[in-house]
Amino acid sequence: MDPIFESQLLQTRRQFFGDAGLRLGGLALACMMGDRASAAASARVHPPLPGFPNFAPKAKSIIYLHMNGAPSQLDLWDYKPGLKEQFDKDLPDSIRNGQRITTMTSGQARLPVAPSMFNFSQHGKCGRWVSELLPHTAKVVDDIALIKTVHTNAINHDPACTFVMTGSEVPGKASLGSWLAYGLGSENNDLPAFVVLTPTWSAKANAQALFTRMWNSGFLPGRYTGVALRSTGDPVLYIQNPDGVSSGARRTMLDALAKLNQRGFERMGDPDIQTRIAQYEMAFRMQTSVPELVDTAREPQSVLDMYGPEVKKSGTFASSALLARRLVERGVRVVQILHRGWDQHGNLPSEIRAQCSDTDQPVSALIQDLKQRGLLDSTLVVWGGEFGRTVYSQGKLTADNYGRDHHPKCFSMFMAGGGVKGGTIYGETDDFSYNIVENPVHLNDLNATILHCMGIAHDRFTFKYQGLDQRLTGVEPSKVVKDIIA
Repeated sequence: MDPIFESQLLQTRRQFFGDAGLRLGGLALACMMGDRASAAASARVHPPLPGFPNFAPKAKSIIYLHMNGAPSQLDLWDYKPGLKEQFDKDLPDSIRNGQRITTMTSGQARLPVAPSMFNFSQHGKCGRWVSELLPHTAKVVDDIALIKTVHTNAINHDPACTFVMTGSEVPGKASLGSWLAYGLGSENNDLPAFVVLTPTWSAKANAQALFTRMWNSGFLPGRYTGVALRSTGDPVLYIQNPDGVSSGARRTMLDALAKLNQRGFERMGDPDIQTRIAQYEMAFRMQTSVPELVDTAREPQSVLDMYGPEVKKSGTFASSALLARRLVERGVRVVQILHRGWDQHGNLPSEIRAQCSDTDQPVSALIQDLKQRGLLDSTLVVWGGEFGRTVYSQGKLTADNYGRDHHPKCFSMFMAGGGVKGGTIYGETDDFSYNIVENPVHLNDLNATILHCMGIAHDRFTFKYQGLDQRLTGVEPSKVVKDIIA
């Protein structure tokens, strides 16, 4: 059988005319532009889409700090002093109001209210109430816009994590980082436009799994999938050439391979072949760029001290935060750090202490470091989880120990830099941090706001797939939270 003929037989009518139209359009464009088009394409490995950004962006890069497992807003950001009087009382039915709860607590005889055992105090010129667990982040609250009323659709981790990163609970959609890499490209030719870091964590409880769909390109071309750097050992496997293979020999081999792949693309029209060509080329470039990227020996000691003692230990959150700054400094568009271990159904006080010990100082240092280098104005920093935690205790409640179940109805996230109005607070929850009473922000609203900061109109940013104009923010109306934009 002829594989080319077989491939053509499998094409749908829509695919045939779509491919034919693209080829004819490309031919016409090449005739009009001549060598100038080829020169421009070769000069920019990650070019933006025509017309992007849609308007002047507030931010050029984004660092997304995802606390996988869902940190407790009650113990970190949403200060509720009146809850001390409610200790061990049943959550009022008027507060729960028949809302769905997970099977992990639906069988409990009681839902006892568990006030946070941690002290809160006010910080910064804005007077923000911050938990004692975040003493370093408390120092930069004047640069932070805190949103207390984020809410989501999903109540369990897998669909909620998929939703927070792709705007849908259904796997297969493109991630936020892939959308941005696709639309805006990158200014660095030697590193991926979208880089993912998965540092180690200190909590002892079992952590939720990380699925690659959180940084996958989904229906977008495969070249926009996030490149995950390893937390231990070499950041990229096989980054060095085998013994006896020189860089020149590798270059010659890749050039020959690219020609063969290009022939295959011209015959088959398979876009994955183009992705393969781009990945081979990027891998070659990363052989030089990645060793330089991860070499922090020339960082000033004052900067290393700012990130804390773990910064020199490969794979920690501190080293990942420093690496994130180095990446955006080099023109990488999107950096995503996913820190696991925040799923604290029991033994929350000790577990959340360990997690904050991992992240508090590096998060503060990252914001300060970006600011000192003049990068905070052009870099959007986002911090948050996939949902919040309940005010009632899961399992036994004591004065010094409790756990919290999943709660999608309200949780806290913050944004800093990139045109965000620092020192602001948006939205308010009830006295139990259970329901939103003012200014709700759906996760799709948050993603619309992120896109806005990056110079993209979320409702115009689409990709045709399965007969639909797919959007990161879905089909229902979403709004930009303009009150936190500077």
